Parts: sequence; C-alpha cells; structure tokens
Amino acid sequence: MTQAGEMSRMSEMERLKTIIERLRAKDGCPWDSTQTHESIKAMCIEEAAEVVCGINILTATGDPENLREELGDLLFQVIFHASLAEEEGLFTLEDVAKTAADKMVRRHPHLFGGAKYSSEAEKDAAWEEIKRAEKEGREWQEPYLAAAMEEAKELIDVAERRKGFRKE
Repeated sequence: MTQAGEMSRMSEMERLKTIIERLRAKDGCPWDSTQTHESIKAMCIEEAAEVVCGINILTATGDPENLREELGDLLFQVIFHASLAEEEGLFTLEDVAKTAADKMVRRHPHLFGGAKYSSEAEKDAAWEEIKRAEKEGREWQEPYLAAAMEEAKELIDVAERRKGFRKE
C-alpha cells in the first residue's frame, strides 16, 4: 500500500505525528530535521499569540476559521516538541497526553473522584491544595517561570519585528 493509502486510514492526530516524523527523518526536510526545542521556542510563543488572535476574530466576527487554523499550528508545535523529546528518549506524545489527563482528573475530584464541596470557596481551596501538593519537592523550579515569562516577552518582540508590526 502507498504511503498516502496508509495515511488515509489513520486518525488525523496519527497522521500529523507521522508527517512530523517524515519531516524529521534523515532524508526529510533539511530545516525541520535540524530543529531543537531551543530553536523553535520563538515559533511556539508566536503560535500561541496567533491563537489569541483567532479567539479575538471569533469573538468579533463569529468566524471560527482562523482559530481552527491557529490551534492546528499550536498543536503542530506541541506534537513537534513531543517528537523531539521522544527522539531524545525523554517522553512520548502519549506521555504528554497522559500527564495532562491525569492532572485534570486529579484537580477535579468533584467530577472524577466523588468529592463533595459545600461552597465554591471550599472547592477553590481544594484546588489550591491539590496544586500545592503537585509542586511539593519541586519548589526549585519556581524561579524558572519568572525567567520564562521574560523570555516570552522578548520572543513576542522578535515575532512582532519579524511580522512587520514593530521596527527597531
């Protein structure tokens, strides 16, 4: 069966992952095959900003087309980073999905665990306690977030200049 025939039987998520694997292959795209987590950080931030634009367009016009496209571009970034991590033996896309699903289940015990709260304030306090427990032992990571926020601002500035919104 041809590669196109094989791809037509896949889910769209599997198809996108397969496309990324082909782009990253030794005989794939010279640009994609040389990218790293570091080299595509700016694109990840730019795509996230473009999702915000898509939301704004949807809100202003009711047209979902741009949001769908930009969410696809951001999804591409997520899968691309997960593919890089898999190549490095760190984790897989399935691990990323499991981590996100486990976190949502853990943070919503009132929906998935039978917890009962007598008020929104009690539910909010439980949420904060769950988040605190998740981070326990990883307090050393906190300073990295502030630095990442500053880096994200700088990457947005670069994206604005690249897209012609700012001259400097």
